[in-house]
Amino acid sequence: MLHLRLITPAGRTDEVVRLIERTVGTTHLAVVPGAARNPQGDLVLCDVAREAGDELINGLRALGIDESGSIAVENIDLSLSRRADKAEAEAPGEGADAVLWEHLVDATHEESTLSFTYITFLALATMIAACGVVLDNAILIVGAMAVGPEFGPLAGFCTALVQRAPRLAWRSFLALVAGFAVAILVTVVFSLFMDSVNLFEAAKLQAERPNTNFIYRPDWFSFVVAVLAGAAGMLSLTSAKSGALVGVAISVTTVPAAANAAVAFSYQQYKQAWGSTEQLLLNLLGIVLAGTLTLLLQKYLWAKQRQRAASKSLL
Repeated sequence: MLHLRLITPAGRTDEVVRLIERTVGTTHLAVVPGAARNPQGDLVLCDVAREAGDELINGLRALGIDESGSIAVENIDLSLSRRADKAEAEAPGEGADAVLWEHLVDATHEESTLSFTYITFLALATMIAACGVVLDNAILIVGAMAVGPEFGPLAGFCTALVQRAPRLAWRSFLALVAGFAVAILVTVVFSLFMDSVNLFEAAKLQAERPNTNFIYRPDWFSFVVAVLAGAAGMLSLTSAKSGALVGVAISVTTVPAAANAAVAFSYQQYKQAWGSTEQLLLNLLGIVLAGTLTLLLQKYLWAKQRQRAASKSLL
């Protein structure tokens, strides 16, 4: 269930209440006239089944409540109410399959911001991975994958393609390109420093490295894993199962590939640097392709499900 807290102009409250009442899957409606001060208006509270949330939010935006008042949405972790159970049963579809597009756009917009924190996390992850590739240490590689924040802009780019949001697409693209460029540059400097204090050696990078040589040797498995991880990542975002993102992060070879490219470049190992760059690009392509197709499929299936529910209600 979702909890909606609305601030509505006094003259629009009746319209909002009628919209909520005729939306299947809503309950616990409460109106507090004149309670809001900034902006001034009425306070309207209600709960709605997740599968009906997108329809209700779109209806509220069509009434202009997001401009003249406020729409706040929260997840309800526990709701002990027969009315809530009844509302969820009446709402078409399954909550786990529902996509809250406004929430997804807002979340990916925030995660796609080219901020100091984002760049710092990406640079730190790349430097950790650099240590992992030189030491041929798989644990450090996995740790670096988990630290890397690059899935946010990737998810934002996929969402922008599906929702036709050019600003979000550009914002996500800029975060990816600029973020990896800065992270690789910082890691090159880091590698030169580590070499100067005899912690990195060219011989270690040129060794067979059985645990990490896959990073600069891209193949079809790299693309397949990236596609699977991209689909899993988008599903975890749209179904609010954020715990799955950790598994997605350690399934793709984006950060380690950037790190290996940086270290190899610092030692003039250009063949290995190019192989790592191919691995990076292959993973990014696979994630974007799978993420976009996953969202398109979810949108199509949910529209079909709503059509079937509407047809049944007319019978």
